[in-house]
Amino acid sequence: MDNITASELAGFGVGTLLLCATIAAPKIDAFFAASQRSSLGLCKRCGNLRRIACTRCRGTGSVREGAIFAINLVEDLYDTLGSKSGKQEPCIKCQAKGYFLCPDCSRP
Repeated sequence: MDNITASELAGFGVGTLLLCATIAAPKIDAFFAASQRSSLGLCKRCGNLRRIACTRCRGTGSVREGAIFAINLVEDLYDTLGSKSGKQEPCIKCQAKGYFLCPDCSRP
């Protein structure tokens, strides 16, 4: 087996950095969004919408039949492009509403 060259090692390093950035991007985005909302005087969680999207159905109110781990990248891409393959069932977590009331700003 040959030795790893410097350019291959640099490629592995860049790939690792890109993977870490991809994994950390949602957390970083949430941090900046919360700080911007705070500086504008809005609710940090919902931005004064008083609603937070359901994490299971992503705000649609329905999920694809088959459980939480029914992940198929080709079907997900096909659904994104506009086709509705598979049976949809109402989301149990949010009672098919697609959202929850914000716990920070929608208190009575």
